[in-house]
Amino acid sequence: MIKSYFKIFLRNLNKNPSYTLINIFGLAVGMASSILIFMFVQHELSYDQYHEKSDRIFRVSRAWYNQDGAVSLHLGHAAPPFGPLLKSDFEDQVEEVVRLMNTSVIIREEDNVFKEDRLFFADPSVFDVFSWEMLEGNPQNALSFPDGLVISASMAKKYFGEEDPMGRTLELRVGSNVFNGLVRGVMADIPDNSHFQADFLASMEPVVNFYGGYEAMMTNFGSNNFATYLLLKEGVNPNAIIDQLPDFVDRHIPANGQGIPASLGTQLFLWPLTDIHLHSNLDSEVEPNSNIEYVYIYGAIAIFILLIACINFMNLATARSAKRALEVGLRKVMGADRQLLVKQFMGETTLMSIFALLVALLLVWLTLPMFSSFTGKALSLNLVDHPEYLAGFVVLVIFVGLIAGSYPSLFLSGFQPANVLKGTYKIGSIHEKLRSFLVIGQFAISIVLIVAVMVVIGQLDFMKNKDLGFDKEEIAILPAFVEFSSNYALMRDRLMQHPGIEEVAISSRIPSGRLLDSQGAQAELDGNLTPINTRISDIHISHTFMQVFGMEILEGRDFDFNMAADSTQSFILNESAVRAIGWTSPAAAIDKQFNYGSRRGQVIGVVKDFHFESLHQPISPMVFMVPDSRFNQVAVKLSKDHREETLAYLREEWLAMRPDYPLEITFVADKFDEQYLEEEKIGTVFGFFAGLAVLISVLGLFGLTAYATEQRIKEIGIRKVLGASSWNIVLLLGKDFLTLVLIGFVIALPMAWFGMSQWLGNFAYSISVSWVVMAIAGFLALLIAAITVSSQSFRAALVNPVDTFKKE
Repeated sequence: MIKSYFKIFLRNLNKNPSYTLINIFGLAVGMASSILIFMFVQHELSYDQYHEKSDRIFRVSRAWYNQDGAVSLHLGHAAPPFGPLLKSDFEDQVEEVVRLMNTSVIIREEDNVFKEDRLFFADPSVFDVFSWEMLEGNPQNALSFPDGLVISASMAKKYFGEEDPMGRTLELRVGSNVFNGLVRGVMADIPDNSHFQADFLASMEPVVNFYGGYEAMMTNFGSNNFATYLLLKEGVNPNAIIDQLPDFVDRHIPANGQGIPASLGTQLFLWPLTDIHLHSNLDSEVEPNSNIEYVYIYGAIAIFILLIACINFMNLATARSAKRALEVGLRKVMGADRQLLVKQFMGETTLMSIFALLVALLLVWLTLPMFSSFTGKALSLNLVDHPEYLAGFVVLVIFVGLIAGSYPSLFLSGFQPANVLKGTYKIGSIHEKLRSFLVIGQFAISIVLIVAVMVVIGQLDFMKNKDLGFDKEEIAILPAFVEFSSNYALMRDRLMQHPGIEEVAISSRIPSGRLLDSQGAQAELDGNLTPINTRISDIHISHTFMQVFGMEILEGRDFDFNMAADSTQSFILNESAVRAIGWTSPAAAIDKQFNYGSRRGQVIGVVKDFHFESLHQPISPMVFMVPDSRFNQVAVKLSKDHREETLAYLREEWLAMRPDYPLEITFVADKFDEQYLEEEKIGTVFGFFAGLAVLISVLGLFGLTAYATEQRIKEIGIRKVLGASSWNIVLLLGKDFLTLVLIGFVIALPMAWFGMSQWLGNFAYSISVSWVVMAIAGFLALLIAAITVSSQSFRAALVNPVDTFKKE
């Protein structure tokens, strides 16, 4: 039987090569797109599944609440005491706990100096929780030694080449702290489908010393820098722990001065390890995660494109039904029943799907390197590493065969042999309407994708060009260090000698970063000092910070070098902080008493609201102060002229000031743009696959138009003899198809508006889905359809009627 299907397929290919090739190529493009997307989706869903105990590993997160119960901050990190306390308090449920603290480090090995960003201080239990392969050394005690250091295979090769790294020493500098790490283990590189990557694991002992000893560390609930993971015992329901976490918090953190339990202000949560990558986008993460919404979007695009390809097949198969009507009639006269004919046509479709799959795999093989580079995922078509792909291909062929072949097979097998052989067979109106409905569906999907592309591009343009409330251009960022901070005035004067440098400032955080630091506040309200229950983020700055960024002081004044009190008891608030506190206006805040943390003082100025974080987040209440510590970054305002010359000067000065620290210069504008890379990828994906969807739809429309023109060639000849112009013929043939596209546009409008409005809801500040975007998308679809239809219509209209009648 399969041999028979193959012969019929080859016969049809020989008789109708353009029809067969359009079908195969359309299906192949749809399959290739789906395969690429589903490979990406499968990779996204596989994160952290490789750990043997992944179903029992949970990460601890910590949230803070305002007085009204709203979450003001939710970190994917926790304070150092929580891990050990959870293990001791829930010893019947928790098998093991591990804490990791990520930091940047300067590593010296003999004369080589490198800056590394993937060093984690870790508890010795890290290898009991995570299934990372140890190539050399003992995983049980490698990090038990104060100088213990485990490095990845890649780092072993980078630092030691082909030499044995075991027992070698690396000098590690974290900030102003320098210590030696002895390589006591080499582990395999962590798989890329992990929610964070580690190149170095170091003993937790230096961190304990930094906190002032174990006792001091175990009483510090304010330093939330530790990624904390629990390994539950087998059979333990995590809800048994989750339900007791409020009591756990109150047990270990005392109530505030007003007697309010700690659990009303802060709370702990448990996240399944395998959910982190797609479901956790908290205010702090070890590394940026993806989003389950994007998986749904990619999956929907794959299904849409596959459906468009299948619709093409159905349309072309049913449109050319008259060509096979006689074949069906003769088969039925010879004794074939409908069931046998359905099997035949489904078999032909499945065989065509197999050929399409082979072409699709070729397209995937050609485009996979580019797609992998674009997504940043190590995707592979290797069936040995991914045997599940083979099953996926089988399912894909069956799916396409069923969807694309079901209606044509039922339709073709339903011909009545008597009507066919007498020549009185006509396609019913219900089938014509169904085919029209399928064309409408094709273009509705294509228009939705076109709208999506335009909205994403518009939102990206909005985010990149929106006035942030300060000047983000030409501001270079350098890492601060103790010598620079403690001698800031001298260092600033030294840098300001270059004419290309307009101003220099230092601060704890720089716009484009996250606002993660805060302390308790009190403010003067109605003559009384009142606790403020809204979180106000703090930024430690030098006196010149506002000048570097061009921020506008609405009321009061900026910090002044010549006023000593500005460094000890003065604050500047933003407008959002003024409103959160309850003052009626920025002017009303000036000279009011304000306490923040351990600092007592008054408000000297109010700065106009500006976007410190990305447009994903609303503007937060902020307080600025000039302390003598906690400066992490240097901001240098460059003049627009001689930029490269000024950067070269900065590198020379940096080398003179800090020769042992590699310099990385970044720019605030670039850091803001980096926060929208995911949206840029979405826009590119939408654009690429929307183009493919339109291409497949055009292929189908091209085939349908060619067939409709062929069926009406005699009518066209008669109309031309009676005086119809070529333009009249084009309108006659094209109006029906363009009407279907127009109906598809009307159907697509609410779908596109709803879908993109939901996506824009992820941003605190966004554009709206305007009618202009809808109109442009509809016009583009109509234009593309018009060009496709008219190309065939003009060919038919230009045929000499004499030639037509000769053929007839």
